[in-house]
Amino acid sequence: MNRPEKNEYDAYYEKYVSLVEETDIVSALENQSGELRNFLAAISEEKSFHAYAEGKWTIKELVGHLIDGERIFAYRALRIGRADLTPLEGFEQDGYIENANFNERTLTDLTDELLLLRRANNLFFKNLSDAAWLRVGTASDAAVSVRALAYIMVGHIRHHANILRERYLA
Repeated sequence: MNRPEKNEYDAYYEKYVSLVEETDIVSALENQSGELRNFLAAISEEKSFHAYAEGKWTIKELVGHLIDGERIFAYRALRIGRADLTPLEGFEQDGYIENANFNERTLTDLTDELLLLRRANNLFFKNLSDAAWLRVGTASDAAVSVRALAYIMVGHIRHHANILRERYLA
């Protein structure tokens, strides 16, 4: 599957799409699971309560945000891939974090959930038709294609992994 064109996603998502150099997005989605497992396993439960500044998410909350993002981007891909052109609403990430109680769970549990979601999404993307990959719908008042959503999913996790490395674990 070719990279999405810039008109297949809102300019906001370029910060994610630009982090994906691979041309085989299905393999990138699959390979990211192992990278995530190893990366998150190296963080202690004690450290997972750390926030790099006042008012910032803890590591657990950041992983919870990745879970929410994985679900939402996959839901958008499902709806658009199945030719449902109903415009999809955006979501307020901070409100999701405030109401999720991620700090009450173990980091291992959160990691397991994220990896299980990714496994299911890998199977979904692996079995899409060529036509489904190219379908375009509307999410958060902007056009987005299924293939752009796959790139956004990989880039979203890379973006936040970079933040974890630079601001939380440095």
